[in-house]
Amino acid sequence: LLTEEPRAGLKPIHRSEGGRLLTQAIWLNNNTLGELTQFTETVGKLLEYPEDIYWIDLSFNDLPIIDPVLTSFYNLRHLNLHGNAIQQLSEVDKLAVLPHLRNLTLHGNPVEEEKGYRSYVLSTLPHLKSFDFSGVTKLDRTTAAVWRRMNIRPKKVRKRRDDY
Repeated sequence: LLTEEPRAGLKPIHRSEGGRLLTQAIWLNNNTLGELTQFTETVGKLLEYPEDIYWIDLSFNDLPIIDPVLTSFYNLRHLNLHGNAIQQLSEVDKLAVLPHLRNLTLHGNPVEEEKGYRSYVLSTLPHLKSFDFSGVTKLDRTTAAVWRRMNIRPKKVRKRRDDY
């Protein structure tokens, strides 16, 4: 990856004086990525300002989890993970630390078959404006809030003997 040149597109490729790419988007879709080993290090070597990344497309790969490395991109707004192998709804919890995340795609993953899939995601990530290429409506938010109250039980706090 470090030795390959990006494909030429409609827009010219801009580089810093040091030769690093000047971009705010990472497109690694349609590969066979099964993990994101060395992702942060690689991005740091390729990009001049990796902290400015706001769009990551990892769609149509073989990713079984949402790697915590994605949460290091604080300014991330768009994350495409559709067409992977993500199975657990709880994987979405990792993305709750991204305050600017507004667009997320997960369809085409096994997790999509889970009961309450859309409501779980929208209640976990209430700032989303678009989920699975569909706008998030007021009704979606209301349904997600009701679903959360009915399905997510708060943890009971056990009293210690010292508290008596």
